[in-house]
Amino acid sequence: QVQLVESGGGLVQPGSSLRLSCAASGNIPSNTIMGWYRQAPGKRRELVADITDGGMSNYEDSVKGRFTISRDNAKNTVFLTMNTLKPEDTAVYYCNVRNFDTGMNIWGKGTLVTVSS
Repeated sequence: QVQLVESGGGLVQPGSSLRLSCAASGNIPSNTIMGWYRQAPGKRRELVADITDGGMSNYEDSVKGRFTISRDNAKNTVFLTMNTLKPEDTAVYYCNVRNFDTGMNIWGKGTLVTVSS
């Protein structure tokens, strides 16, 4: 069974940076997409960024140029480097791993990012 453990959230001031990490353990197939989603209070969960095991990435428009997603396939870990954080980035950030061939779709428990002065 695949499990995800996220870390790196916290309270920061606007303009600051944070790096989120998500380590996957268990039986992880190849051809997975790892990603980060976020859910702000009263809003729907939305995709922030995702990345294939081949390194192709995709970003939500509001984070382009500020956030960078990367992964270490050998360690089954995905990272989200967040720069120039804004109050509107405040949300619970969830790690996700999915594989369309097997139907796997696993979520982490989430890590809270709060951007406030």
